[in-house]
Amino acid sequence: MKFSVRLSIAFLVLYAAAALFGEAQYRIAKWRDVTPEYNRVRLSEQYTPPSAKHWLGTDNLGRSVALRLVQGSRIAFHVGIMTSLIAIPIGVLLGLVGGYFGGKTDSFVVWITSTVASMPGLLFILAISLVVGRGLLGIYLGIGLTTWVGVARTIRAEVMKHKSRAYVLAAKTLGYSDSRIMFRHILPNVAHIILVQASLRFPSAVSTEVFISFLGIGVQGEPSWGIMMNNARLRLWQGVWWEMTFVSIAIFILVFSFNTLADWLRDRLDPALRAER
Repeated sequence: MKFSVRLSIAFLVLYAAAALFGEAQYRIAKWRDVTPEYNRVRLSEQYTPPSAKHWLGTDNLGRSVALRLVQGSRIAFHVGIMTSLIAIPIGVLLGLVGGYFGGKTDSFVVWITSTVASMPGLLFILAISLVVGRGLLGIYLGIGLTTWVGVARTIRAEVMKHKSRAYVLAAKTLGYSDSRIMFRHILPNVAHIILVQASLRFPSAVSTEVFISFLGIGVQGEPSWGIMMNNARLRLWQGVWWEMTFVSIAIFILVFSFNTLADWLRDRLDPALRAER
């Protein structure tokens, strides 16, 4: 395993640990019905640069940037996981059905994927978020229901190759049902694509959530990275650089780590690449 992959996995473990810590902090504060530490206002400590007391400094209300970054990790993992749980099953199911059955079924799958793909993705996400309401639920549905197209197209193309292979023809000869062939024979052989797609979708969903929250349509009352960037940009001209800098670094490392992991998974799990090696 390459050093860059090991480093990426270490970063992702660190992010996951931060997200779990942030979730515990959020749940405990909610259970106790108190203002959580990351939202506690201390005007006497506003605009404090990085120091021994506040490692990453404080914002305009004296709130710890480090604690708010941890909460941003929590929200990022919520968005990445929940949107993947919505988009990947939709994409996999449509890709399996269209690629396996072909004909009119495949034409319908191609039509619906083309229709969704032709819509401006960001505007569609914003529309769903506004209809459902501001907050994480709107983000989950908005991103999840608009980002399954790539998964469906990739799975469909792979299934079309597999359905003419010997093991599928043998299963048909033995009289197995179509559902059994799709889900017990073909699906395990395209599982590596699902893993790679999940690794690619996670940072994409996080980046989309950051942008939507930056526009003010997203998480409310919680320190999403997008909200932190939106607040920090207004204070850059005052020389308050640390909040914007550390948020940008956190987003960059997360996206880079997932992309590196996705490339490694593709190299290790793709049968064609294994055969070449």
